[in-house]
Amino acid sequence: MGLFKISQGRSLWMVHFCTGCGAVEMPPTMTSRFDMERFGIAPMATPRQADVLLITGYLTVKTLKRVIMVYEQMPTPRYVIGFGSCTVNGGIYWDSYNVIKNLDLYIPVDLYIFGCMPRPESIIDAFLKLRKMIEEGKANKWKDYVERYDWYKQNQAKLFDVNKWRVQK
Repeated sequence: MGLFKISQGRSLWMVHFCTGCGAVEMPPTMTSRFDMERFGIAPMATPRQADVLLITGYLTVKTLKRVIMVYEQMPTPRYVIGFGSCTVNGGIYWDSYNVIKNLDLYIPVDLYIFGCMPRPESIIDAFLKLRKMIEEGKANKWKDYVERYDWYKQNQAKLFDVNKWRVQK
């Protein structure tokens, strides 16, 4: 384990994309009661300064486009954490026509925080797991996005295909 990976894992700067009700758990996680900054986790204002993209809720087709733009603006190495069951299966909106079910078909997700909605302890635990993965060299999903870029773009294009949303006459 090199010094570079240890320091990289101990300074996780996050940009969070609050798309659902899970975002309500972020203020207690960031403020004095749970104080995520004591673990080196800090929120950032822009994706260009962030290492971690935290997606806190369900994603629609429209918001997924913005998430992909944010993800692609982040410098490498970059990590994604899916927050809550909404990012896995759509949550309570699972049967909606425009809610994304498997986020990792469109961008690489390093780990998921399960539950609806995850408590602050779970959020901090997930970041500590990500830190361990970085230190051990196991958080390499961002490389998968580079290597299989065409595959991700094909999946995104199928979803964003405007012709499938048109009403047939």
